Amino acid sequence: MMRLRVLLSLASTAVLAACATSGPTLRGSADGWSAPWEGRSAYGQFLAGQAALEDGRSDEAAAYFQAARNLGEDPGLLGERAFTASLLAGDVTRAAQLAPVAPGGTEGVRRLALLTQSVDFLSRGKGKEAQALLADPGLGFPHRPAVTLLTPWAAAAAGDAAKSQVQPELRNDRLVQYFGRLGRAEILERAGKTAEAETEFKALMDIEAVRPMFAIDYGAFLERRKRRDEAVALYDSLLAQAPTDSALLDARARAAGRKAPPPLATVRQGAANALVACAAVFSNERQSQFALAYLRLALHLDPKREDALLMVGDLLDQGGDPEAARAAYAKVPAGSARYAAAQGKIAWTLQSAGDKDKALAIAEAAAKVLGAGRSAQLVYADLLRANDRWADAVAVIDPLVAAEKDKPDWRLLYMRGVSLERAGRWPDAERDLQQALSLNPEEPELLNYLGYSWIDRNERLPEALAMVQKAVKANPQSGAMLDSLGWAYHRLGDDKAAVEMLEQAIEFEPGDPDINDHLGDVYWRLGRKTEAQFQWRRVLSLEPTPEQKAAAEAKLKDGLGSKGPAKAPTVANGADAL
Repeated sequence: MMRLRVLLSLASTAVLAACATSGPTLRGSADGWSAPWEGRSAYGQFLAGQAALEDGRSDEAAAYFQAARNLGEDPGLLGERAFTASLLAGDVTRAAQLAPVAPGGTEGVRRLALLTQSVDFLSRGKGKEAQALLADPGLGFPHRPAVTLLTPWAAAAAGDAAKSQVQPELRNDRLVQYFGRLGRAEILERAGKTAEAETEFKALMDIEAVRPMFAIDYGAFLERRKRRDEAVALYDSLLAQAPTDSALLDARARAAGRKAPPPLATVRQGAANALVACAAVFSNERQSQFALAYLRLALHLDPKREDALLMVGDLLDQGGDPEAARAAYAKVPAGSARYAAAQGKIAWTLQSAGDKDKALAIAEAAAKVLGAGRSAQLVYADLLRANDRWADAVAVIDPLVAAEKDKPDWRLLYMRGVSLERAGRWPDAERDLQQALSLNPEEPELLNYLGYSWIDRNERLPEALAMVQKAVKANPQSGAMLDSLGWAYHRLGDDKAAVEMLEQAIEFEPGDPDINDHLGDVYWRLGRKTEAQFQWRRVLSLEPTPEQKAAAEAKLKDGLGSKGPAKAPTVANGADAL
């Protein structure tokens, strides 16, 4: 699994891994840390810290580096490492204390250190100090967008009204253009300049590409002005395009019910919003370490920022630290609109760790929370599917389909169709899959699943062949779809074409037991029995299901009878598709 990388060049991963052993027990002391391993050399502490940081265990890394520093290891190098580890672990206060801002060290680390100290000053209401640091010419790439967006908020914190209301600008940077305009609108509203603030909001609404991103912010502004009918109309215009958007639905219900509007963002919250936006860009660019650092800074300003907590959890989980990810998700409180999503994410990390019963229990509880909504039901249904509880999944999905009978979602029908097919209810499954395909006739996954299902049953073979050919044309590197096409040729008696497709499929999915099994069957039909037996033996090495294992063992013993077994087609994760 991908590991979070540190923000500076480290020594060889292989060397670090060889020097690391089990993680330390962290203990408090007068200065916040104590040596994790008593009696270990400074260099040993340093190597262990490197390995922990490379492995995504930032909190342990910070302890090791501080211990090495206390034992006399190079203070400059250790200071940089300890700063980085503390920041990634979320201890921004300590990171600001350790921040290596003096010239002479690693320039990239110094820049991040300056940003960290400026954010820490903002968190403590020291706007003038934050302003001064943000003006440092050394605070360059890749932090210019964040610096540009934070500068007006620092000015606001310093009481510098004139500078706080200046439009942030950075050449050719749309992030700064859009979020700078949002920040200016909020700062103007804070200053009582509501007409000017609305001009900024309307400018954002005029940009079609970003209108959905900022509509709730403008709607909240309208609600604060007691213009609730206009807010409802704005929310309705967006809901026409995204009818299941929970944030929009909640905002509309609030405005229509004449409930209290959201309060205007504080200076700290406005600054945090800018950092979250920058973190999202880093995340999209797969710069996970910068994304995590920015999110930690945002949460230092606004600890209850729930979308940031979810993003932190996602990054930690992707980085191989599911326990820390669960701790981040768990900070989203019950009663929050994001609570069900957070619990669902916790459930999936447990599922991945093999604790399936606990995963299902958490997902079921989240789905039963009052007002949990559609997404929580889908997470629960998908976990049931992941655990082969197909009939139970159908029972969860049924009410969701019924609620959308006038405008059914093809993805929901597809998800239920797959569950029905696996539960042995083929006529009902076929109905759902055909209806889903009628709503989205170009979807490769649907074409593949329904087409293969017919091929498996020796039904409607010419039509099914055309469907899987269309799917392969859309996704020519999909091993699952190439396998379906190969099996279609086999069913139609063209084993030469079949073996060509199946050999291509296995190049893309060499570890798929079904594709290996199919290729073995076709080799056998072509008289290539040694190769067939090799493929069936390979099936047994690929963690097959009990059914796959039994079939492969039978064929190794007796060869093929009049008909080789077939598989159910590979499908995408239903909750992801929805």
